[in-house]
Amino acid sequence: MKTFILASASPARRKLLQSAGIDPRVIVSGVDEAAVEASGDAALAGTLAELKAQAVAESLDPSLKGALVLGCDSMLAFDGEALGKPVDAADAVARWKAMRGRSGVLQTGHCLIDTATGNNTSKTVETIVHFAEPSDEELDAYVATGEPLHVAGAFTIDGLGGVFIERIEGDHGNVVGLSLPTLRVLMAILGVRLTDYWSGRIER
Repeated sequence: MKTFILASASPARRKLLQSAGIDPRVIVSGVDEAAVEASGDAALAGTLAELKAQAVAESLDPSLKGALVLGCDSMLAFDGEALGKPVDAADAVARWKAMRGRSGVLQTGHCLIDTATGNNTSKTVETIVHFAEPSDEELDAYVATGEPLHVAGAFTIDGLGGVFIERIEGDHGNVVGLSLPTLRVLMAILGVRLTDYWSGRIER
């Protein structure tokens, strides 16, 4: 079975993979996201995912050659802009004041590389997010936790920010940072079965 490498420092993505039976090795790509440009929100998320996967694949120790490398990146498309992580607390508050009561599209790019063959496949997935209308006091309290400062769009759905999400249209995991159904398809395209990673697991 191929070693599975996650080219992301995101604890949420790692947890999603573990929930699907894959315990990944984490190697952060070091790609400078601010220096990357692309035409459109989906293109930017997809390009960053590919760059992260490629950077890690090319830097692997010889002992890891043959591994699968997954790169992901998320962006929130809102009011014609692609929103990554906020610059600071003031930026996070301003974003939330603009987003509350409205909707945005969370785009997550996925790129999977089989380093044994050099083959790769990618897909960007969209999920519509409908935001609630938190008060100014609630927003201040949320930003003060620090959580929205480290995530695309300044919110999480699987953390404290989940109380401010009214509903979504699409894959829940995609909003967290990784679409597991999409990953299964990408693995199959490269000739790898996700279910093979379940062998030897003990039911509890």
